[in-house]
Amino acid sequence: MHASQVRSAGLGLALASAFAFGGSGVAAKPLIEAGLDPLHVVWLRVAGAALVMLPVAWRHRALLRRRPALLAGFGLLAVAGVQAFYFAALSRIPVGVALLIEYLAPALVLGWVRFVQRRPVTRAAAVGVVLAVTGLACVVEVWAGLGFDVLGLVLALGAACCQVGYFILSDQGSDEAEPADPLGVIAYGLLVGALVLTAVARPWDMDVRVLRGAADLGGTAVPAWLLLGWVVLIATVLAYVTGVISVRRLSPQVAGVVACLEAVIATVLAWVLLKEHLSTPQIVGGVLVLVGAFIAQSSTPKAPPSGPVAGSGAETPESPGADTGRLSAGRSSA
Repeated sequence: MHASQVRSAGLGLALASAFAFGGSGVAAKPLIEAGLDPLHVVWLRVAGAALVMLPVAWRHRALLRRRPALLAGFGLLAVAGVQAFYFAALSRIPVGVALLIEYLAPALVLGWVRFVQRRPVTRAAAVGVVLAVTGLACVVEVWAGLGFDVLGLVLALGAACCQVGYFILSDQGSDEAEPADPLGVIAYGLLVGALVLTAVARPWDMDVRVLRGAADLGGTAVPAWLLLGWVVLIATVLAYVTGVISVRRLSPQVAGVVACLEAVIATVLAWVLLKEHLSTPQIVGGVLVLVGAFIAQSSTPKAPPSGPVAGSGAETPESPGADTGRLSAGRSSA
């Protein structure tokens, strides 16, 4: 596949992932307002997705022997870590502030690539990150909640670090000696995350009667099980699958910037479905996020002889990244 086609396909998958992840809050909020504890919603989300992916896990059961560290890392960081740290942060700081800090992950990914992997990054990728984070600050209106709590900020930063782990682990799929299928990694990551979250959320205390009733979605009564189905199948299974594969077709830092669109999509969906109106700064911020993501993903610098430049979505057919159906040990939020 031509490099531009690989990049275009990766961008499409990243956008699909951002849309799927972004819709999770719109579906989950009515469930929480109907009486479910937020952590119980998280557990239902992850455990339900793990159940759906169970046949995939069985098909790739050899991964338990070949890639135990990758599976544990994906489950702990990408699934349980992001969810647990984010919801813990919400108990101490405003939602907008926690979301902004979590989505500093693209900038942190760029720092990882530049200072840990010691790979050059393009100026366009750096500019895209700055624009996206600035726009994100406007979308969540960070200035509306300035009562900072040190522990809350640390917890939110923990969610951002786990988000970085998601991108980095998803990208490390170039070991041709022992390739790992991304679907298998996602399946086992969800299983590990479900086990960890079971101890944290204590689902046996959940009020299951809520799931047999209806929830209010912007003035419309919707069966709770239908909203839960959206959270599990679209906002988790589809979101993780498209997200992981998009990183292989793009790069961790570019896919991370596109992932910032999740906050914009979540805000727009809340505006349309939950009647939560956007302010002028939020609209301006959304435009900045879009522009930043476009600038970052459209940069295609020349790769040095030793390997591709970070920030470039271009890959040759011979490069490991051209095989988008495999993921080997090496990001694994939302």
